Amino acid sequence: MIREFVSILFCFACISVGSQELNCQVSVIAPTLQSNPANQEIIESLQSSVFEFVNNTKWTNDQFKLHERIECNILINIQDKISSDEFRGSIQISSSRPVFNSSYKSRLFNYSDPNLQFRYLRNTAIIFKPDNHFDNLADVLAFYIYMIIGYDYDSYSLEGGTPYFNKAMQIVSNCQNAPEPGWKPSEGNRNRYWLIQNATQALFKPLRQCYYDFHRKGFDNSYENREESLTAIFNALQLLESIHKARPNSFNIQLFFTAKNDEVVSLFSPVQTDLRMRVYNLLVKLDPGNISKYNKIKSGAKL
Repeated sequence: MIREFVSILFCFACISVGSQELNCQVSVIAPTLQSNPANQEIIESLQSSVFEFVNNTKWTNDQFKLHERIECNILINIQDKISSDEFRGSIQISSSRPVFNSSYKSRLFNYSDPNLQFRYLRNTAIIFKPDNHFDNLADVLAFYIYMIIGYDYDSYSLEGGTPYFNKAMQIVSNCQNAPEPGWKPSEGNRNRYWLIQNATQALFKPLRQCYYDFHRKGFDNSYENREESLTAIFNALQLLESIHKARPNSFNIQLFFTAKNDEVVSLFSPVQTDLRMRVYNLLVKLDPGNISKYNKIKSGAKL
């Protein structure tokens, strides 16, 4: 597979055992609950169960070597205990991928979902059923895992993440009658439903092209030719203009820049050609919410 062919070029040290697709660090916190010893035991058990579910489930049919696994982080913040086994809070998910001939890892996805509600009993396994809504925690985790894998594959191969976005779409379809929030189009335009709907719409194909060009044509070429790499990254960002014109401030474009804004500032602030101002003018149009950061590009200041 293309992802495997490319990633085999990256020789990074293994940092944990296993051979599945993900190397995911998991944290569960509950600031208002963990002073109770019984609650603390549940929190620790939940963290262990999530870790096992995410890292030990086989999510694709592809074979991953240890150094090829996708690095990601999951933080579950429990804010309320609704009943003895039901909780409400948020989940933050992030992922990154290595850059060829570099120790640098480029952030691909970074999102905090405020609509997490689930049931969990201490010392129980998390069970995911891909054909129906059985366990909301399993569905939320599986949804974001498929999104992580989809974005990762898209960054190595043009629209290579399609099979995994389709799996995420199936989960959303399964959950349309779920009582838990975050799955339905009527609940707002920034939730799981719209995240995957936008990702798979024809209108957002330039965003998927951008993920590929930004990383494969841009970042992965930076060791051999930095000037060409920066131009390729700028060209990739220009692809987003058509989406911006049709749907300004769209959820998925904002998520792209949530992951990338610091990175592009670091990349283009030192540039001494007119490319720096061209990038600046593009960024303040596409992502005006981060103009204070992009002003560092304008001034040539480092992040």
